[in-house]
Amino acid sequence: MRYNFDDIIDRRGSGCVKYDDLSAFGNANVIPLWIADMDFEAPEFICQAIARRAAHRVFGYGMRTDAYYAAITNWVERRNGWHIDREWIDFTPGVVAGFVFALRALSAEGDGIVIMPPVYPPFAAQIKANGRRVVENPLIPEKGCYRIDYDDLDRKLAEATVLLFCNPHNPTGRVFTAEELRRVADLCRKHDVAIVSDEIHSDLIFAPCRHTHIASLCAEGQRCITLIAPTKTFNIAGLSTSAAITPDPAAREALRTELGRYHVDQGNIFGTAALIAAYNEGEEWLGQMLDYVHGNMEFTVRFLAEHLPEIRTAIPEGTYLMWLDLRGLGLGHEELLRFMAREAGVGLNDGAAFGVQGRGFMRMNMATSRALIETALLQIEAAWRSRENRH
Repeated sequence: MRYNFDDIIDRRGSGCVKYDDLSAFGNANVIPLWIADMDFEAPEFICQAIARRAAHRVFGYGMRTDAYYAAITNWVERRNGWHIDREWIDFTPGVVAGFVFALRALSAEGDGIVIMPPVYPPFAAQIKANGRRVVENPLIPEKGCYRIDYDDLDRKLAEATVLLFCNPHNPTGRVFTAEELRRVADLCRKHDVAIVSDEIHSDLIFAPCRHTHIASLCAEGQRCITLIAPTKTFNIAGLSTSAAITPDPAAREALRTELGRYHVDQGNIFGTAALIAAYNEGEEWLGQMLDYVHGNMEFTVRFLAEHLPEIRTAIPEGTYLMWLDLRGLGLGHEELLRFMAREAGVGLNDGAAFGVQGRGFMRMNMATSRALIETALLQIEAAWRSRENRH
């Protein structure tokens, strides 16, 4: 079956953050290419699964059945070659909530938590909100790519209890290799530091890269909690359904104690139905969606090279997000934000929100129609030429 990703869906007025909460841009008419959800409709097989459940018309307390656990275990093994037991799986109401509970389970107030900026803003925000201490191990930019600073990581882990890891990495798009991940796992074992790995983008990988779950490389008894979800992959984030996978019994018991303390493991019946459908039926749709998004990225790279070489970027190894280096425009960071939102009329994520390492950068969401990407790029070019003419 061929799926159509060119349709432009009018999302305004639907109560979605991406289109209906544009206050940060000071311009209600920006093209919103910021928050990481897609403009694509959820695939029909997911909508049908939700409709079938809704047709029952009794929405009492739900449970996770054998079909739920089988969908997760089969998907992870089929896609990434990691065999997991159903006993390792716990429900969390979203990946961010999941890593908050994991951090609370594996650390105490005042403990150091290592992150690798520039990184997804809730990492630092939630560490601070939960009374922990942010310890930065910045990634090293190198020839348009980013690599891990292992020497610095070795030092930083000595003052921490948990590494909050992101793979594929948001916003840089790195898909870390098995060799890189093994070095990270070995250093964490050396310092007896637990790993909490946000792998929500693990289905969004471009060939020839392949996702490896860091937990699959950890030694027996090493504490590692892996967080995955169908929500980013299939554009169903509003269903708040994700899974925590914890092979180590002690870490698993600690996480379950924390989840039980806040009574958040009930889930919702529509999220469960959607997850089962997504993981059982979603591979063809996912493959076509990734091809389309990769085409958007190729188009963007060509456009910028031909029309705005001052803006540098590259196709990421994973995620549907591009990390734009706008320092070549020669604008101060605040001026850059004003230019993009108010002169170009395009709403992108402020790179500084990902850490000071992101100043002069912005994140662009490519999971939308190519026509909208082209319109946004043309507006940026026109605004920049207008600015050049004025100066």
